[in-house]
Amino acid sequence: MTPPSDTAPRTAAGTAARPRLLRFTPAERWVHRVTAVLMGLCVVSAACLYVPELAELVGRRALVVTVHTWSGILTPAPVLLGLASRAFRADLGRLNRFGPHDRRWLRAALRRDHRPESRPAGKFNAGQKLWAAYLTGAVLVMTGTGVLMWFTGLAPLVWRTSATFVHDWLALFLGLVLLGHIGKALADPEARRGMRTGRVDPRWAAREHPLWRPEGPRSPQGAEDTAGDSGPAGEPRP
Repeated sequence: MTPPSDTAPRTAAGTAARPRLLRFTPAERWVHRVTAVLMGLCVVSAACLYVPELAELVGRRALVVTVHTWSGILTPAPVLLGLASRAFRADLGRLNRFGPHDRRWLRAALRRDHRPESRPAGKFNAGQKLWAAYLTGAVLVMTGTGVLMWFTGLAPLVWRTSATFVHDWLALFLGLVLLGHIGKALADPEARRGMRTGRVDPRWAAREHPLWRPEGPRSPQGAEDTAGDSGPAGEPRP
């Protein structure tokens, strides 16, 4: 007897696995990965330059300075290259738009209200939007002040002194916020899986991002990644 046709993947128990939703295209994931590597190099090299114990352990200060300088200058590059992706541009639009549901999410976060119904979110929640806005501004300021510090002939001494002050203190604060971002990611395995593979569990999406309505959400694993190219369908506008 021929078994019925079924294209859904199977689990070890033989039951049909739940189709996973496409959340990020390959271009979006590579932008995130390369940016993370460059920022990691910036943070580690900065620590080796400013913490005496690490500086003594690593040595080769000239090489560390070169790594820090070029990783900092190149940090905006992945985002600029990612603009060639329609899906990435669409996600930038989502991150740049706040609505009433985002204000509700923030009020619930301030009250430490973790009930899913109290934290409505589209593809990105309000915390992720604030993180993206902060990171964009911080990278631009860090890059600008770093260039003034590196190319000493571009500005007078007082400007370079001010740039050094801003660069150092913003770097410290950025490192602390980055640790918080990593902590949030470690606490959510499904979010990490979505960034690693591009797909997430529909139950997770319904709980954490109930206003997100991707097109073609039940396309089989391995299908062409086009769902992320759609606009923010289903998300309320401000």
